[in-house]
Amino acid sequence: MKGSGTLLNKILIVDDELNMRLVLQALLKKEGYEVAAASDGLEALKMLKAGPIDVVVTDLKMPKLDGLGLLNRMIRDYPATPVIMITAHGTVATAVDALKKGAFDYITKPFEQDDLKNVIQKAIKTRRLNEDETLLNPDDIDRYGIIGDSPRMAEIFEAVKRVSPTVTTVLITGETGTGKELIAHAIHRNSARKNNPFIKINCAAIPENLMESELFGYEKGAFTGAVSKKQGRFELAHKGTLFLDEVGELPKDMQVKLLRVIQEQEFDRVGGLQTVRVDVRLVTATNRNLLQDVRDGHFREDLFYRLNVIPIHLPPLRERREDIPALTVYFMEKFNKKLDRAVKLIDEQVRTLFLQYDWPGNIRELENLVERIILMARGETITFADLPSELKTAMESGLSASSGALQKPFKDFVKTHMEDIEKQMIVSTLAECSHNVTRAAQQLGLSRKGLQLKMMKYRLRKSE
Repeated sequence: MKGSGTLLNKILIVDDELNMRLVLQALLKKEGYEVAAASDGLEALKMLKAGPIDVVVTDLKMPKLDGLGLLNRMIRDYPATPVIMITAHGTVATAVDALKKGAFDYITKPFEQDDLKNVIQKAIKTRRLNEDETLLNPDDIDRYGIIGDSPRMAEIFEAVKRVSPTVTTVLITGETGTGKELIAHAIHRNSARKNNPFIKINCAAIPENLMESELFGYEKGAFTGAVSKKQGRFELAHKGTLFLDEVGELPKDMQVKLLRVIQEQEFDRVGGLQTVRVDVRLVTATNRNLLQDVRDGHFREDLFYRLNVIPIHLPPLRERREDIPALTVYFMEKFNKKLDRAVKLIDEQVRTLFLQYDWPGNIRELENLVERIILMARGETITFADLPSELKTAMESGLSASSGALQKPFKDFVKTHMEDIEKQMIVSTLAECSHNVTRAAQQLGLSRKGLQLKMMKYRLRKSE
């Protein structure tokens, strides 16, 4: 399956040995990948800055900037790009530490070609699946990196506060793109385990025949290609948190084994004779209706109730429209900085459309759209003309469906609904700014006088 079924995924090989770079380049190009190569971490960072890279495969020991140094920089600047470490037998412990810090996986020299191909395919699939979630930089914003002041999000903030200090299992549910992994990170960062590993695995990205070895590890010689012992994700998460994303995709036999680990906090490695005991806090997530899967016989009822001790449901963006303006502003600031642009405002018509649209892709769709608009905008203000044509069509279709039929041209329809939306935005922004008119006007892109006139128009002054 060339390039894991995608067109020219780009792999960056980072190794100070020329022969290793040439061998890996030849191998991966044969598999249908686009391949770039760097001789050290500093050169790799330049390549990452120059254009998108799907996966980085890096040696540990290199001059100038070694593999761990590169990993640290990538976790900060390119957190969505999986990093695979190549290590010799003597540095496996260092590679395991790298995994705990956020590396996707590691392989040990000498390695089988199939091992490398499999782990790269898995990394690409995981990245593609993770792109359906929104991960915001927790250093940029308050409340665990979660944006939102709607009542639904206030309930989630409160739930995170309550569950974080416990060791109870949490099940996070919600549509694709609502930010389930972000909530899992928030729970870990606000727990007593925050200085210990946060290990994640996307169950939908792991082939069924590899799931057991991924979770529980294996002993040397357990199967063809197992040239050394390897720890699984449960072991790596010892004293920390293990996040099982898309847990509904677990095959039935693995559901039984996961249930045993939850109950006993112990397991056997593949090919192992000695039981391994762990202390792991489990957080899981799914976009499936697990209760329906239980009724249909696809998911074990006893495991469901073990996972669903504390449920947290993330609402889709269409059910928390009040948060759309704040999310939009955040993404504008993010991409202005990333793309070196200076797009400052959104005109009223576009703000209205954003509030009316149902966002089937949720926050990820909004983020991708803002990035595209920031890149292509003609001036400092985003206007209707800056919107992609397919989005205009989608918004028009969505508005038609919600209203039965459009009796007027699209722009006229929007205009007739603009006042209700405008009033809603002003009320929401005033509340967010504690009724500070100057601050609210700045956030809305209006003059203070302009906002005061609109407040009079909608009878929003306190005396009224």
